[in-house]
Amino acid sequence: MTAYIARRFGQALLILVGISLVTFVLLYLVPADPARQIAGRSATAETVENIRNQLGLNLPFYEQYGRYVAALARGDLGRSYLQKTQVSELIASRLPASLLLMAGAIVCELLIGLTMGLVAALRRGTWVDSSLMVVSFVGVSAPQFVIGILLLYVFAVQLGWFPIGGYGTFRHLVLPALTLGILGSGWYARMMRSSMLDVLRQDYIRTAHAKGLKGWKVLFGHAVPNAILPIIAMIGIDIGMFMSGIVVVEAVFGWPGIGQLAWQAIQRIDIPIIMGVTLVSACAIVIGNLVADLVAPLIDPRIKLR
Repeated sequence: MTAYIARRFGQALLILVGISLVTFVLLYLVPADPARQIAGRSATAETVENIRNQLGLNLPFYEQYGRYVAALARGDLGRSYLQKTQVSELIASRLPASLLLMAGAIVCELLIGLTMGLVAALRRGTWVDSSLMVVSFVGVSAPQFVIGILLLYVFAVQLGWFPIGGYGTFRHLVLPALTLGILGSGWYARMMRSSMLDVLRQDYIRTAHAKGLKGWKVLFGHAVPNAILPIIAMIGIDIGMFMSGIVVVEAVFGWPGIGQLAWQAIQRIDIPIIMGVTLVSACAIVIGNLVADLVAPLIDPRIKLR
């Protein structure tokens, strides 16, 4: 186990270095000038050049990247060009909100998606199956802002059950988490249905029935634990996506997560923040996948970590 974790961390380090290099190259090739963004439109060419020199933007690419990696090795994510604050502090201030929304969204999409997939598999070929798959397709295809605004209109404006936006209480969390849960549940429903149908055809399921086990014991004792294994891997990927890829939902509900921070940085070409959020999201994906791999043997002892 220790050797496996050490090997995975070594692979993760290489992945993070690769992601940082690719992101840095893309930002380096962007035609927009961060120095001009900082100085403002009315600034003189001399002022812009001075800012460029202070930030090291006039250096060759390899020197800029080398300086960034050296600082990163010391745990320094850099300093925001525009907010004049350490990127680590900015991300740390937004991280609790992002983690809370991520946890709420994953719980919602699992409850909705796994239930739909399980019912659809047990009612295969019926109108229930067809209806649930249509609903899952709509959930996957619907734009985030449409679902978010619809939930806001119904449950916040018309019924007044939840606040229109903001952050700080459980009631603020429900609608944005439910929005993401509805959008993500379609994938889980389709995956769970497919996995359950495959498991239900296995010999050990027929053997369990032949031994006289009750239906619910066969379902939850044998079928579901095996069918849910592919779902665990999907959760690991979702962790990274929810960490930075939910800008629209955060904007609709006024949720102060790092996705909103990243979007603001992209608009202003604030390179240190963009790099910082990208690396934090990449770390979340790596950690999420590692946790998923470690949890899988607990559900199915036949899986061996090597």
